[in-house]
Amino acid sequence: MLTMADFVKVSPCEYSEGLGREQFVDGAIRELWPQMPRIAGPAFTVKCAKGDHLSLHAAIYRAAPGDIIVVQADPDFASAGGNVCAIAQQRGISGFVIDGVIRDLAEVRELQFPVYARGVMPKPAKKEQILPFNQPIVCGGVRVCAGDIIVADEEGIAVIPQELAEEAYRLGKARTDKDAAMSLSEWRAAHEAKIEATLKALGFED
Repeated sequence: MLTMADFVKVSPCEYSEGLGREQFVDGAIRELWPQMPRIAGPAFTVKCAKGDHLSLHAAIYRAAPGDIIVVQADPDFASAGGNVCAIAQQRGISGFVIDGVIRDLAEVRELQFPVYARGVMPKPAKKEQILPFNQPIVCGGVRVCAGDIIVADEEGIAVIPQELAEEAYRLGKARTDKDAAMSLSEWRAAHEAKIEATLKALGFED
């Protein structure tokens, strides 16, 4: 049976073998500190009301260790800060993927807590409205359901629906292993042959 330790070994780049473009989050949502380790985990989905972040602040006490909290947020206000990230880290949450912004970036970087977001904003949201957890949300243009597998690193963020997980992993792992077993000269030979054959089929002439 596959575990998150398996999924984290494969880059989002290689999951493109088995997933369409619609399963990859907008590239504007990216790692907020350098050399962030790749993370993988089931999505705990959160939707914040406009101008409000109570749902995310409540979620850090409800998500399970190993979960990645995925948030549809108001991008005009910070959804989380250093203390929220510290508590999430203490509880074993693997990271945040936020379609929005955070604050206290220096604290988050010092914690080495993985956060993917659109950027930073000093002004926080309010805590007045709560919305149901683990409902389908949209994060970076991708529909995310509770339990979908999130794999995120500096290359981007893949959202793997549960029903596609085994096949996406199989294809991604096969591509990873194939590339690892091939030298650059071998890769170039295969690549050049493929490119030239395609050009010939298209009737291209130098």
